[in-house]
Amino acid sequence: MAQKQLLIVAHAPSANTRQLAEAVLRGAQNPDIEYVEARWIPPLEATPEDVLSADGIILGTTENLGYMSGALKDFFDRCYYPVLEKKQGLPCALYIRAGLDGTGTRRAVESIVTGLRWNWARDPLTFRGEWRSDFATDAEELGLYMAAGLESGIF
Repeated sequence: MAQKQLLIVAHAPSANTRQLAEAVLRGAQNPDIEYVEARWIPPLEATPEDVLSADGIILGTTENLGYMSGALKDFFDRCYYPVLEKKQGLPCALYIRAGLDGTGTRRAVESIVTGLRWNWARDPLTFRGEWRSDFATDAEELGLYMAAGLESGIF
């Protein structure tokens, strides 16, 4: 079986958001997953080439003034047109660390993903309000879900 590539592009400006990104990566690197290589790249460092080599992508962002992080927006600004025609159908997922409700953030990312013609592997996760330890558990499950789906050919 050929090795699949799972790209995690997640903004992690705080200890808690870093825990989320690391949990997603840990889930994606579960020992039961043999044929998926997962890597986390911060949005300001991720390139179109990273997306072009990916078989799936997980996006992670904070809610900033009711919108996605500037770092994730920068990622989309730099990568949108170089990958637009080449990565249609890319399976994707999203998690949002929201102090409020995350609605504007979700809507903004969904509109860009729709334009890219990527396919949602599952509904976005929104971690709302005060930090809870189950956020990291859910993030880890998201990573495992995406990696297992890629490995099994579900998406």
